Amino acid sequence: MNKAFFFDRDGIVNRRKMGDYVYSINEFEFLPHFFSLFKSVKESGFLAILITNQQGIGKGLMTEEALREIHAHMQRELLKETGFQFDDMYFCADLASANSFRRKPQPGMLLDAIKKWGIDAEKSWMIGDSISDAQAGKAAGVKTILIGDFLKDEADLVFKNLEDAEVFFKR
Repeated sequence: MNKAFFFDRDGIVNRRKMGDYVYSINEFEFLPHFFSLFKSVKESGFLAILITNQQGIGKGLMTEEALREIHAHMQRELLKETGFQFDDMYFCADLASANSFRRKPQPGMLLDAIKKWGIDAEKSWMIGDSISDAQAGKAAGVKTILIGDFLKDEADLVFKNLEDAEVFFKR
C-alpha cells in the first residue's frame, strides 16, 4: 500500500488571503519553506495529494477553469523548484452550508484519494492550517499536522510554521 501526505492549499502551499480568495495566478504566492517541505515529503516516498475547499466557485466568485489555471501554474512551479508535482488534486466547491461529505471538516476528499491510490491511512498525514483540516484527517484515519497557534491536542503534531515542520520531517 502507498503512503500519502495530504496538503491543504491556502495557508500551507500558498499565502492565504484573509477573508478573500485567490482568484488568479497573479495572486498565488507560495509560502516560504513550502518547496523544501514538499521536496522532503516526495523524496521520502510519499504521494503528495492536494485537498482543498474552494467555495469561491460555489459562491460564483470564480470558475473551475480559473482554479484549473491556478493549479496548473502551481504544478509548473513545483516541478521547476523541486523536480516533483502533486500526484493528485481534489477540491470541493460546495458551500459550507451544504454540509457536503466532501468538504472539510468531512473526510470525503481524503477517502476518495485513499481508495483511488490504495493508501495506507495509518502511514499517512494531513497537514493544514485550520481545525477543519485536522478534523478531516482524523475522520479519514490519517495522522494530522496543524501549522500555527493551536493547542497540542488539536492534532497529532503542531508546529508554529512550515520551517519547523520541515526540520521535524528531515530528521
